[in-house]
Amino acid sequence: MGVLLSFLQNPKTRAQIETLLHNGMNKELRERLCCRMSFGTAGLRSAMGAGFSCINDLTIIQTTQGMYLYLERSLQDLTQRGLVVGYDTRGQVTSNCSSKRLAKLTAAVLVSKGVPVFLFSRYVPTPFVPYAVKKLKAAAGIMITASHNRKEDNGYKVYWENGAQITSPHDKEILKCVEESPEPWDDSWNENLVDSSPLIKDPLEEITDHYMHDLRMVCFHRELNMKTPLKFVHTSFHGVGHEYVQSAFKVFGFDPPIPVPEQKDPDPNFSTVKCPNPEEGECVLELSLRLAEKEGARLVVATDPDADRLAVAELQETGRWKVFTGNELAALLGWWMFFCWQKKCQKGSDVGNVYMLATAVSSSILHAIAAKEGFLYEDTLPGFKWIGNRVKTLLDNGKTVLFAFEESIGYMCGTAVLDKDGVSAAVVVAEMATYLDSIGVNLEGQLVKIYETYGYHIAKTSYFLCYDPAIIKRIFERLRNFNSPKKYPDFCGPYGILHIRDITTGYDSSQMNKKSNGCVATLRTSGTEPKIKYYAEMCGSPGQGDKKYLEEELKRVIDALVENFLEPSKNGLTWHSA
Repeated sequence: MGVLLSFLQNPKTRAQIETLLHNGMNKELRERLCCRMSFGTAGLRSAMGAGFSCINDLTIIQTTQGMYLYLERSLQDLTQRGLVVGYDTRGQVTSNCSSKRLAKLTAAVLVSKGVPVFLFSRYVPTPFVPYAVKKLKAAAGIMITASHNRKEDNGYKVYWENGAQITSPHDKEILKCVEESPEPWDDSWNENLVDSSPLIKDPLEEITDHYMHDLRMVCFHRELNMKTPLKFVHTSFHGVGHEYVQSAFKVFGFDPPIPVPEQKDPDPNFSTVKCPNPEEGECVLELSLRLAEKEGARLVVATDPDADRLAVAELQETGRWKVFTGNELAALLGWWMFFCWQKKCQKGSDVGNVYMLATAVSSSILHAIAAKEGFLYEDTLPGFKWIGNRVKTLLDNGKTVLFAFEESIGYMCGTAVLDKDGVSAAVVVAEMATYLDSIGVNLEGQLVKIYETYGYHIAKTSYFLCYDPAIIKRIFERLRNFNSPKKYPDFCGPYGILHIRDITTGYDSSQMNKKSNGCVATLRTSGTEPKIKYYAEMCGSPGQGDKKYLEEELKRVIDALVENFLEPSKNGLTWHSA
């Protein structure tokens, strides 16, 4: 304990540990000090506060020292190429842990070892960091953000030299290097280094200009955009997105979207929403929907606090608002990106070289579109880090990737950024809505046409909150040893199970050419939050399928899945309805 306290130069986090010690709160001390954060689906993410399991200045310094050691061993030209460092607008007074300060400490560690750092002078959308890594040919990138998490959290997201998030073995090797050198180096605490070192460069203006220029690659109807009568409202959820979305709309020829005044400026307390996640739907979009009604705007686009994800709502003729799910918006965007590619591609272009991707827990609607239109579809493990790296491999092999998505409202339109990007997705949605409006169709109407053409894909996603890792482990171990050791379940209530894939263990019971028009369901833990998530989808055949029947059957399957496999009452799980 004495060694730890000697590491702590932040009086606020030091006081937190000393108070826990003084009050004999041994359980909380163990939780904070006896385990270190690990890389999940979006990097390191945890509550801000004292301890190795939390985000604070010490753990950021230690992680960056590990990053430096690993990069030094992996790349010969590290000191020539440097790293990109960005940050969002989060902060916590009680631990003195603003994202900006943590970014400056990150840069200080690297500069102290002679590594150049491209440190943004102000907050940026998360996709700007992977974009800058590629554009500047940097060795890696780091983004300080917790995206859409609760206000108490922060995070540390790492991108490799290819512009995609790190996967194994990089993540594990970085953590090994952290353990090798946990004591802060002499200059690691000196955040003032970034104000005086010639190794610090501000890439903000250059990257913003290049990013906005490259947006034109996914703009197909600028003249139509300039004339549209449609109005758009944008909310940035108290985060970084306002100015960047405004600029993106101008690039596409639109008037700037109407901002929600109470939410356009950064606020680390996210004071007008119960949670800063636009995926929660109408309950967190209240201010933007009311503003849209007042301004006569039919469409609302909502970027999350770090502007890498997007929610969309459309006002219907009945006066109700339709908030699209991540899967529904992906169906629209996938259709749109292929439609535009067909219109602009040269005669004789090989559709067999065209790809779209999604994560395994997302809707299979792109698979259905690909099967009918002739392009190729792949799915990946959950998390955009897998999509980004696979897309890079496809590009390196001369393939064309039009679109990729994950159901949690993350979209990649084009390949300028090898990660989800809410800024580009917002303006692409606006152009799609503009084109459809010009032919007398709205987004919901087009979604129905897509499902009628390629088959209804009725999906439901939700989650249970669970703060006890032991319970989560018990639930999944029970499924792997259901009625006897190493035996997965054959039935879920009255439903027979055709095929089980366990991504954790590598088990896969599927056989070649085994097909089903039944339900596909997935259970997994969140990589960033204390959640057990479930995903279920019923798929109808093209031109067939009773939508109402599919919806009713999906509900019955989910009820059986929850009751038989998750046992919420027995396990004390708190259910959240999406």
